[in-house]
Amino acid sequence: MLAGSALLAQGPRGRTAFGGPGFEGRGAGSLLHGATVTGAPFSAVQVTTHQQTLANGNVIQRQEQTNLFRDSQGRVREETTFTGPDGQGSHSMVTISDPVAQAEWRLNPQTKTASEMPTWQHQTGGPRTRTAGAPRPHQGSANVVKEDLGAQTVNGVPATGTRMTRTIPAGAMGNAQPMQIVRETWVSSDLQVPVTVKISDPRFGTTVTQLTNISRAEPDAALFQAPADYTVGHGRAVLVSPAVK
Repeated sequence: MLAGSALLAQGPRGRTAFGGPGFEGRGAGSLLHGATVTGAPFSAVQVTTHQQTLANGNVIQRQEQTNLFRDSQGRVREETTFTGPDGQGSHSMVTISDPVAQAEWRLNPQTKTASEMPTWQHQTGGPRTRTAGAPRPHQGSANVVKEDLGAQTVNGVPATGTRMTRTIPAGAMGNAQPMQIVRETWVSSDLQVPVTVKISDPRFGTTVTQLTNISRAEPDAALFQAPADYTVGHGRAVLVSPAVK
């Protein structure tokens, strides 16, 4: 619970899809992290599935779901539901990023509280922005190979694909044989966001993150404001999640 509270205090961050120099890792995180995109409103459900097969053949599988909204001004709303480690009980957290107001709100639906803070508190040198996907691996590395996968329709929208493969040489991590980590990404040029990211890592298993139920309609403007019945605080407040029952 303390670890979960610490994560909430930091706010949702995109998981690094490929560790080290932005190459390896366990997931793609939110597909909307990065540069602000305007003029391309949409709403969708982001579904992330993690699957790991253990040495004895046992399979561990988890799924996370986030409702995503982006309006024509580039404002973003993320609604994430967390489930308890035993699969029982859940709680939600909402993050609203407004590049127009240069502010971010973190809403706790369980306590009906909101924390507002300017984006400059997150990093220096200008407001924090969001874009599609996690950091890209260094393509200049001799151990990294990039492939263009062409264009096709993915989850109902046209997209172009790339595959990045990193080979970890034998002995680099105490591994007896070389290991390959593969990241396949399909990006919608219309939405300027990935619609599917698949990461295969022999150390952690396979993670697939994709946008489903995509709608190109303009989201309701009320989604990008704290509800009137919420208590709003300012500064770097910490939202501690309630115990999962």
